[in-house]
Amino acid sequence: MSASLQFEVKSKKLFIGGEWRESRSGETFETINPATGEPITHIALAGDADVDLAVRAARQAFEEGDWAKLSAADRGKILWKIGDLLVQYADEVAYLETIDCGKPIAESRHIDIPMVAELFQYYAGWATKIHGETIPVKGPFFNYTLREPIGVVAAISPWNFPLLLASWKIAPALAAGNTIIVKPSEQTPLSVLRLAEIAQEAGLPPGAFNVVTGPGSRVGTALVRHPGVDKIAFTGSTATGQQIMREAAGTLKKVTLELGGKSPNIVLADADLDQAARGAFVGIFYNKGEVCAAGSRLFVEESVHDDLMERLIARTKKATPGDPLNPKTRLGPLASQAQLEKVAHYVEIGKQEGAKLVVGGDRPQMGDGKGYFFNPTIFDEVDNTMKIAQEEIFGPVLATIRVKDINDAIRQANATIYGLAAAVWTKDIKKAHRVARELKAGTVWINTYNIYDVASPFGGYKQSGFGRELGMHALEHYTQVKSVWVDLSE
Repeated sequence: MSASLQFEVKSKKLFIGGEWRESRSGETFETINPATGEPITHIALAGDADVDLAVRAARQAFEEGDWAKLSAADRGKILWKIGDLLVQYADEVAYLETIDCGKPIAESRHIDIPMVAELFQYYAGWATKIHGETIPVKGPFFNYTLREPIGVVAAISPWNFPLLLASWKIAPALAAGNTIIVKPSEQTPLSVLRLAEIAQEAGLPPGAFNVVTGPGSRVGTALVRHPGVDKIAFTGSTATGQQIMREAAGTLKKVTLELGGKSPNIVLADADLDQAARGAFVGIFYNKGEVCAAGSRLFVEESVHDDLMERLIARTKKATPGDPLNPKTRLGPLASQAQLEKVAHYVEIGKQEGAKLVVGGDRPQMGDGKGYFFNPTIFDEVDNTMKIAQEEIFGPVLATIRVKDINDAIRQANATIYGLAAAVWTKDIKKAHRVARELKAGTVWINTYNIYDVASPFGGYKQSGFGRELGMHALEHYTQVKSVWVDLSE
C-alpha cells in the first residue's frame, strides 16, 4: 500500500437491526486523526434510546429472526465470507484503522487486518463443532447436555487495536449463535463501522450484529445496565473493568474482562543478548507501547545489564516516529491528546522518582507539531516500587530493573497487581520452563515477545482480568450448558 493511497471517509451513523440510523438525539461527535490532530469525520452519538433499540433488535434476531433460524453450518459460511471480504477490502480497512488510531500502515495492513480475517474463518470452522455430550448417569435415565448460546452480547472494545480486539469478541459470539452489540472506542470507531458494512454484504441477517457509538460513560454504561443484555465482553483499563463488574451485578450479567498489564520481560545472564535486545524493543515499542501486554518492565540480570542496555539503547536511538501512512514507518503517533499528556506526565514522574532517563522522554520535532507523537523512552536504574514500574503507562516508556538472579527476577516480576503477560530470555531450557511455571501471567513467551495466534487463548491473571479470548477457550464464555434428563423406566 502506498502512502498516497486514500479512501473517502463519510460521516457515520449507528448500525442497528441491519439499518443505518442517525441517533435519536441527532447528536454527533468527531473522531480525530492522531497524526495531524485534525477531525476525520462526524460519528453519530448514541444515547439510552439508541442502546435500547439495539438491544431489542439483537433480542428479536436471537429469539425469532433469521439469525435464530440459521443452522450452524450456515452461520459458519457467513463468518467465512466476512473473512473473505476483509481480505478483499484490506487496503481500505487498514487505511481507516491507521488514520483513526495512528497505527503504522505496515502493521494495520499486514498484521492486524489479516489476523481479523483469519479470526472470522477460524471461528467459522468452530460453528459446527459446538455440541453437548451424553453422560452415563445412574438409574433408568438418559442424560445429555446442550451447549447453547448465551443470548445478547455487548462487546466494549478499546482504541489501541480497534478492529482486532472487537473481532476477538464478535467472531466467537456469532459462531456460537449469539447476537452482538459492539460499542467501539469513541476515539477509533471507523474500522468497526466498516466491518458492519462488510458483515451486511456477507449476508449476516438484520439484528445479529449492531454497532452503537459514543463514550463509555454514556453508551457503555447503558449497555452494562440494560436488562436485555446477557453478557458483557470488555477490553480496557482495570479501573473500568471494576466499574463494569459493579454495574453488571444489578442484573447478574455474565462478564469477561481483558484488562491492564505491567508485564515483566526477564533477561537472564545466559540469554542471546542480541535476540533479547530485539525482543525488549518489540515488547515495549510495538504499536507505540499502546499494548495491554507490553513488556513495560525489563528485568535484567546484573552481570549482563550493561551489555544488554548498550544494544537496546543503540537500537532505540535509531527508531523515530513518523507518518503512519508511510509503509516504512514503524512508530506512529499516540492515539490521542489525552494519551500523549498521560505519557509525558509519567515521564516526569519517573524523573522525580530518581530513575535514570537514558533515551527519549520528549516529543520529536516534526513539521507543524500537530500530531500526538512521542519519542521511544527508556528509564534505567528503576526500582520496582516506583510508579513507572507499577502503574500502566500505555505508551512507549520502558522501566529497566536490575535483578541479582533468577529467584530475584521471579519475585520482582510477580510483585504487581497485574498478570496479563510475561517473557523470559535464556538458553537454559530448564530455567525457561521453571520461570514460565512460576510467573503469574496468562501468557508467557520464551525467547520471543508479542506472538499471537487465533487458536491460542489470551487473558489475564489477578487484576488483568478473567476469561479467555481466542482459541476454543473463548467459546466457553459465549455458551452455556443445559442438562436434559429423560426417564426410561418401564
